Amino acid sequence: MAEAILYQRVPGGAVRCALCAHRCVIAEGGRGRCGVRTLRGGVLETLTYGRVVASGVDPIEKKPLFHFLPGSSSFSVATVGCNFSCANCQNHEIAQPSRGIQEELGEPIAPTEIVDAARRAGCASIAYTYTEPTVFLEFALDTSREGCRQGLLNVFVSNGFMTREALDAIAPTLDGINIDLKAARPSFYRDVVGGVLRPVLRSIERCVEHGIWVEVTTLVIPGMNDSERELRRTARRIARISPDIPWHISRFFPAHRLRHLPATPIETLRRAADLGREVGLRYVYVGNVPGEGEDTRCPACGEIVIRRHGYCVIRNALQGGCCAVCGHAIPGRWASSDGP
Repeated sequence: MAEAILYQRVPGGAVRCALCAHRCVIAEGGRGRCGVRTLRGGVLETLTYGRVVASGVDPIEKKPLFHFLPGSSSFSVATVGCNFSCANCQNHEIAQPSRGIQEELGEPIAPTEIVDAARRAGCASIAYTYTEPTVFLEFALDTSREGCRQGLLNVFVSNGFMTREALDAIAPTLDGINIDLKAARPSFYRDVVGGVLRPVLRSIERCVEHGIWVEVTTLVIPGMNDSERELRRTARRIARISPDIPWHISRFFPAHRLRHLPATPIETLRRAADLGREVGLRYVYVGNVPGEGEDTRCPACGEIVIRRHGYCVIRNALQGGCCAVCGHAIPGRWASSDGP
């Protein structure tokens, strides 16, 4: 356990956590909605600092990040817990465990050990993923700072429900982020996710403002967020922030409390990709369908500049971040030395 950051005392002996947009008021002995922060003796504690529940070496494309050091490996880590309660969560065993056992899960490991493991594995970055990295921000901060000192980049895979304060804290050491934009409808966030839409949109905007490389993923769930109207609205939300933000349209498979639903038809994903391009997004990808809509094309001449299959880069024809045919600059983080 360690003292949490980003909280303030409120009348009556409680505290208000400022880590995520729930801004939970936590009484003595209570916990926030994430389940991994508790008030003891007037001090807000994070219960999972340094307790890694999942780790491994992944291709960066699995995050998914397609415009960030393509073909490189990322050392992925997570502690238990999440500030959402998504009905479709594929990692619910570690993201939404039974209340009261969170601090018992995971193996103790220090930030320096994570960085050492990443370097031994030849990784170019550390990814804070699998669960929601916002809820283990203290551990992510210490690890990312050490990673920076040793030449590694840092990326989040996040639901984007962090506060401005949390983003300001991690921004100096955060190089890339994939944010789930689960839908463009507030009721979807309320009923399916257990959150609020507006803070997620603000996080996407703020990450762009900070110079963090941003990509966005939408899991398309049959009968829930797959109408043309809904998908067009989601794409427009992204395009208003920047048409250069890559949009990953991901195929849903039955999971958690939505096991009764079918997998997303591939034709739905293809139509979603068309809608994304129609509203002005320049880089739209289809996820969870190997061989379908994974290539990066130059928006100026149509040339394939990066060819992929699954999580593998088959061919990277970029030259200095530009299309080799027409010279058009393709936005992204193409080298570890690239910066905001």
